Amino acid sequence: MTPAHQAAVTARGLRKTYSGHVAVDHLDLDIYRGEVFALLGPNGAGKTTTVEILEGHRHRDAGTVEVLGEDPGRRPRRWRARIGIVLQSQADSDGELTVREILGHFAHYYPDARDPDEVIETVGLTGQARTRLARLSGGQRRRVDVALGIVGRPELLFLDEPTTGFDPAARRAFWELITRLAGAGTTIVLTTHYLEEAEALADRVGVLADGRLVAAGTPAEIGGRATAGATVSWQDGQQSRSERTEAPTRLVGELAARYGGEVPGLTVTRPSLEDTYLALIGARQDGGPR
Repeated sequence: MTPAHQAAVTARGLRKTYSGHVAVDHLDLDIYRGEVFALLGPNGAGKTTTVEILEGHRHRDAGTVEVLGEDPGRRPRRWRARIGIVLQSQADSDGELTVREILGHFAHYYPDARDPDEVIETVGLTGQARTRLARLSGGQRRRVDVALGIVGRPELLFLDEPTTGFDPAARRAFWELITRLAGAGTTIVLTTHYLEEAEALADRVGVLADGRLVAAGTPAEIGGRATAGATVSWQDGQQSRSERTEAPTRLVGELAARYGGEVPGLTVTRPSLEDTYLALIGARQDGGPR
């Protein structure tokens, strides 16, 4: 595990209420430098409130929080320059500005900004550098949002539902961009409703329900997924057969011996991330342990 001194985000006992409603309920959270961390949860689980507190945009009622070694509640100016934020719905900038003009404008706000042309190349908009924002497609405009989020050379980047409304091709292209940013050492906190997005991008995921972190781990291991029983399915003549087992290799060996080699229609499946996620939030919604 990454040593604690390399944590980018540490929260202990984080709590926030609105008019008596508990949005974040004594949340403990660790996010390590250099990782992509995806925060998952149904609407109302506390994701947005948690991220807004980490960004310094909302005050907490209780608990301690450190983001890049600072309390985000104090929002020191030097700290704000070290984080980047890409909201789900960005404020609409002047559509008459070109991509190059708006990046150049925002670069002046940071003490150690990246070269705007370098950022434009990083987000794959070199061919649109002189295009006015109003003429960009939705996917291209989202890349501008990310460019604005990284022009200040942030150590930590918050991405809130970055691919909502994207078609599959645009979503895949955006994933490639995020992978490149992570590969360059940027710590990324991602909120998303797309579980395949979390599985494709995240080093670790955390599942929020009722304002608490109910599970955290790699996408392959969270919620005991890696050691969960497998379902072995095959075709027995005209009949489809399946069996759930903790020892799928042994069962497949037995079937291979029975059929003298290849097993007709053989598949071996373990619970998907979606299965595990639904089980985790379902236990809470059905009155399971808090």
